[in-house]
Order: sequence, then structure tokens, then C-alpha cells
Amino acid sequence: MGRLFGTDGVRGLANADLSPQLALSIAEAAAHVLAERDRSHRPRAIVGRDPRASGEMLEAAVVAGLASAGADVLRVDVLPTPGVAYLVGATQADLGVMLSASHNPMPDNGIKLFASGGQKLPDEVEDQIEALVSGAGGSWRRPTGAGVGRVHDLIDGPEAYINHLVSSTPHRLDGLRVVVDCANGAASVIAPEAYEQAGAEVIAISADPDGLNINDNCGSTHMEALRAAVVEHGAHLGIAHDGDADRCLAVTADGDDVDGDQIMGILAVAMRDAGTLTDNTLVATVMSNLGLKLAMADAGINLIQTKVGDRYVLEELRARGLALGGEQSGHIVLPEFATTGDGVLTALQLMSRMAATGKSLAELASVVRRLPQVLINVRVGDRSMGSSAQPVLEAAKIVEAELGGTGRVLLRPSGTEPLVRVMVEASTEAIAQESAELIAAAVRQASPAL
Repeated sequence: MGRLFGTDGVRGLANADLSPQLALSIAEAAAHVLAERDRSHRPRAIVGRDPRASGEMLEAAVVAGLASAGADVLRVDVLPTPGVAYLVGATQADLGVMLSASHNPMPDNGIKLFASGGQKLPDEVEDQIEALVSGAGGSWRRPTGAGVGRVHDLIDGPEAYINHLVSSTPHRLDGLRVVVDCANGAASVIAPEAYEQAGAEVIAISADPDGLNINDNCGSTHMEALRAAVVEHGAHLGIAHDGDADRCLAVTADGDDVDGDQIMGILAVAMRDAGTLTDNTLVATVMSNLGLKLAMADAGINLIQTKVGDRYVLEELRARGLALGGEQSGHIVLPEFATTGDGVLTALQLMSRMAATGKSLAELASVVRRLPQVLINVRVGDRSMGSSAQPVLEAAKIVEAELGGTGRVLLRPSGTEPLVRVMVEASTEAIAQESAELIAAAVRQASPAL
């Protein structure tokens, strides 16, 4: 059996890979591990979910597991992942549980855990939880009588989160018209309300979740409808969230995409100008476009790159006390206001920069000139074999030699799906595409999909 936790919690096909029994066991184990840190009080947990149908079933299992371990539970119903993390800190809870598979299709679901303060768990704590789930970490006696945890609804949780978001916005958004694609997900109520309270005129699309339509040809992974709506409504910009709203991508008034690298570039320059970019340093991952590195060098901003995954960005930010980091995919972390990537917070900061400068999103985004980049997700039978087999490594080496200093190759297994990601940057789209396809063919041959 492989490691239970991936790069962003536990994820799989709901009611198959991720069953109610497993969800209950994870919740119970998490309560024991995280409550052990402070025995001075009865442990308390925040539980939220995105609107996918299986979340109702898994929420019931998680709540049962937490209560059976003696933890009191505060349910916040449907809320973005960063909202759950915020409320863990705001209510001084001992842990938080978010049920979401983020941008994955509706049949999938996942469990994301937060420790006190709303912090993501380090690997060693996840290992402790996994040991208890597997039975290797010992056993415990379940409480009875008054020792069993109680369950309540945190009715004002969403309002508190929205107030936090709006109060974190440095400049009013009056005069801006924005189209927001909520992915029929957890942002469907929160994002339009927050943007309106901050002063923007808001047109919401894909904001009618029914449990089955989350991420269905909408949101940050399917931006065609957003591009069209921005142009149709004459909006200043469009914002795209994913299913749990921990990421944000954007669209200019002309319908052109603005990715996480460009958003980080915009915010880094804004924070540099305001004197709030600690050590004049931005943290990104190795997936970021080479154009971001060149742009930050031109702006006098240092760039530190980590492994892929916002958890590694977070670790670097905390270790160095830095103020901004994120991923090309739109997970942007602003530690002054959030303990994890927050798509709604990011959008508010982005629109605030537009309002403060009077510049269009296209003009602001031009600070980062992206090199052509091609990403091919290759479905494989074995992620490790597909990314490390000798013929694959040789193909990558040949491509790197041909690109020289005009591009780069990145090859990595997905942390959540049976995929190997092949990414190539080059001086032209055609060269990047041809090079990526050459490596992808080697990956498919090394580990055919099951």
C-alpha cells in the first residue's frame, strides 16, 4: 500500500477509494494525534465541505469519527478550504477537516486536515495519523457518556470569513465590473458576496451547485465560458475559482488568460512598492514559467523555487518569514492574511491593485512575459516507473541538450492522480510541443496506462 496522504491530503473516488469507513478512521486518528498536543481542554474541530454530493456522506462519517474520539465538532457546511483554515484559527480550534477534491471531477472527493492555527500538517504528523489508521500506531479506549464529543453548527462562520476577506482588501473596488466563475463549488456564495462588499459590480456564473455539477466544464480548469462572459458583459476582468476556492486564475477584459505566475508577479511588484514584500522575495515552485524568474530579476525581486505543491511553498514562507508565494496553477499564499492558498483573497488583492493604479489587468500582467510552455499529463500504470525509467530520463536529457539555455524540462509524477506531468518551455510553441510529445511518448512506453 502506498502512502495514504498525497501532496494535498487524502484523495480518491468517493465511496470506493475514499469510503465512509476510511473517512471515519482518518478523522478519529487525526483527533487523537492533534489533541495530544494540548490536554488542558476538550478538543474542538471545525468541519467544512464543498458541495459535491459525496461530501454529505463523508461529512457524516468525519463528524462521527471526531465525536467518537471525544472532540466537539463545529460544522460550517459548504465553505472554501481557506475559510475552514481561517475559522480553525479564529475559533482557536484544535483541528480542521475539509472535504473536497478541489479541481477534480465530481465523483472524487478528499480530506484535507489542518492543525491549530489553521496550519497544514507536516509529513511527520500525517505519518502518525496514517499509522493509527493502519493499526500500526497502537490502540485507544473510546470515551463514553459525557466524554463523547458534541456536534453543533457554526452558523456565523461564513459571515466571519467574508468579513475577514473584505477587511484584508487594501483598496476599495468601486467602479470595477468582474465576472466570477465559481465552478459550481464552495465559492458560489462567498466569492460574489465578498467582491460586492468590497465595492465591485459582480456577475456570477457557474454559481448554482447541485452536488453533481462541480467543476463540470467550468471553473479554473475550463475557462472558455468565463472568457466569453467577460467580453459579453464588458467586464474589466474575470476571476476563475476551482471547486474549493483555494486557487484563482484571471481573464483580461479582452478575454486573455492571466495565470498564477502573472498574478504573483503583479502582487509581488505591488507589495514591493508598498514595502510589505519581506526581504524583497517571492516563493514559487519549479513549475513556474522561466518568464516569472526573468521578470522578478528585472524588478529587483528575489525568487526562491520549491518542489511542486502549495504545502512546500508554505513551508518555505514560514521558515523564512516571507510574505508572498504560490503556484502557477493559482494557489497564492499571503501569510499576513491566510495560512493556506486562498482564491477569493487573491482575487481581492488583484482587483485592489487594479483599482489603486487605474491600470487594466492586461497592463499589470505584462510585467511577466511567459515563455511558450506545454504541459502534457500522461496517464500511466505506475507513476514512479513512468517518471524515472531510464528511457524516459534519456529522452528528457536529449531534449534539454537541444534546448540549451533557451528553455527547460520538468518531469514529475502527480501527487494525487495516476499521471506523469511532462512540462517543456522553449523559445517557440512548436518546439515546446514537439519536445514534450517526444518525452510523453517515452513515458507511455515505460508505463502503459492500466
